[in-house]
Amino acid sequence: MQARRLSPEELNAYEQQGYLIYGRVLTDDELTELRQYVDNLIASLPPGKRPESLDHPHFDDPYLMKWCQHPRILDVVEQIIGPNIVLFSSHFIAKPGGDGLPVPWHQDATYWPLSPMKVVTVWLAVDDSDVENGCMKVIPGSHRWGAVEHHEVDDPSRYVLNLETDVDESQAVDIILRAGEMSLHDAWILHGSHANHSPRRRCGYTMRYMPTEVKLDRQKWPHWKLWLVRGEDREGNNRYENV
Repeated sequence: MQARRLSPEELNAYEQQGYLIYGRVLTDDELTELRQYVDNLIASLPPGKRPESLDHPHFDDPYLMKWCQHPRILDVVEQIIGPNIVLFSSHFIAKPGGDGLPVPWHQDATYWPLSPMKVVTVWLAVDDSDVENGCMKVIPGSHRWGAVEHHEVDDPSRYVLNLETDVDESQAVDIILRAGEMSLHDAWILHGSHANHSPRRRCGYTMRYMPTEVKLDRQKWPHWKLWLVRGEDREGNNRYENV
């Protein structure tokens, strides 16, 4: 299985709309392996820790670099941000069936001390993700609006994130994915998802990549870990765990 080339129409759609549904990127065997890992990870969580809160798990488990550096995934990312690729972050968002928490409407860029804000997020579906179990929703073209005002959620225990913004949900598009498929979205696009009241889990693994020209503000995040996962760093803006 090889990563397919994005068409000029797809690249233009990503630039104009801020997101793209790519389709299948994992083989059946790869999907089975990743899902087994996720099942075991969730089963081993300490009491009280929600499975939606598995942020940057690759910091502590080198096995996950297998997926963060997956050649087919990077082949697609390279078509969007170029050949010199930095792994900025990753996050398992696993909404259990019945009481999976919603993700409030937000822009990822609100949280990140990066300049310039050139980040593409891969949303890799570990499970089927659809309207019933709380798939991601986006507001097409909102990445062109710049920063929008966010405010604290009313009760952080009821959401995955602590900031939200108001949107007109009639403009929203559902990002429906089968397990093993992926989508990509821009750091500025407005997105969120509803609670999962279905009997099925909805797990996605987000992997976030930036070109080497992007600089992490170490005064704000002095201990954050970065990996150079493809190409070379010609700018010298950052330090890496593997270089």
